[in-house]
Amino acid sequence: MKKLLVFGHQNPDTDAITSAIAYAYYLNQNGIEAEAVALGLPSEETAYALNQFKTDAPRVIATAANETDTVALVDHNEAQQSVSDIKDVEVYAVVDHHRIANFETANPLYYRAEPVGCTNTILYKMFKEKNIAIPADIAGLMLSAIISDTLLFKSPTCTPEDEEAAATLTEISGVSLNEYGLAMLKAGTNLDDKSIAELLTLDAKSFPMGDKNVRIAQVNTVDVQDVLNRQVELVAAMEAENGAQGYDVFLLVITNIIDSDSALLAVGSHLDTVEAAFGVSLNQNVALLPGVVSRKKQVVPPLTEAFSK
Repeated sequence: MKKLLVFGHQNPDTDAITSAIAYAYYLNQNGIEAEAVALGLPSEETAYALNQFKTDAPRVIATAANETDTVALVDHNEAQQSVSDIKDVEVYAVVDHHRIANFETANPLYYRAEPVGCTNTILYKMFKEKNIAIPADIAGLMLSAIISDTLLFKSPTCTPEDEEAAATLTEISGVSLNEYGLAMLKAGTNLDDKSIAELLTLDAKSFPMGDKNVRIAQVNTVDVQDVLNRQVELVAAMEAENGAQGYDVFLLVITNIIDSDSALLAVGSHLDTVEAAFGVSLNQNVALLPGVVSRKKQVVPPLTEAFSK
């Protein structure tokens, strides 16, 4: 087997980048030559974490089969969220905390999926099970991912296992949990200098739902209205993407990390299904979603159910 490449999903968030780094280290400690790579550049939040723990960002790849015949997936499993030539390589392992969909392999594999708030929480348990010591820098990156995915433990996706892992990783990394966590989250909310295209691709994933193709992007902010002030441009770009990429619906979830609420901007056909999924009425393509912060747990499931009827 050639060197195994480990990567998270397209438009990577902090968990996708850091879980690749952590899992590659874990595999190397177990005698499997592995390299963490990425399917996109790190966000400002992720860059803050990498800088804090003096770690270089993984190199970005467009395809995998030109380098290796074997890969490991972290923080995702769905083919449309993965590397473009995923069908041309063998998947050695998956470590993930999302739904399982649009995924199949020719051969058996190691698959670890748990309903926790972050992939790095699962990896923490794997290190513990093998009695592998976690270096301080990797512990800090793993902690950063848990903070990011759980919004500093305020997300409904957060579990006691996430909090337990974070407590230990905080001790190993030597940071102040709340002080560092807030600073990192705020680093990811600086959206003023982001182009419309960047806002729509910072953290975006595609999901097959019934016979529809749904694109869901999410941005974190401390002022939802700052993003909605650019609504005309956003809608035009989302309509263009629907036409170019074949999306039936494009949703932008704008999450206020302070208030733990979101606004939804919806563009496309079947908006009545979107309204039914959340029990809201869209006003000029916008609806408020009180208490909604998690795409995985609060956005994708009701939409999947609504579009499957």
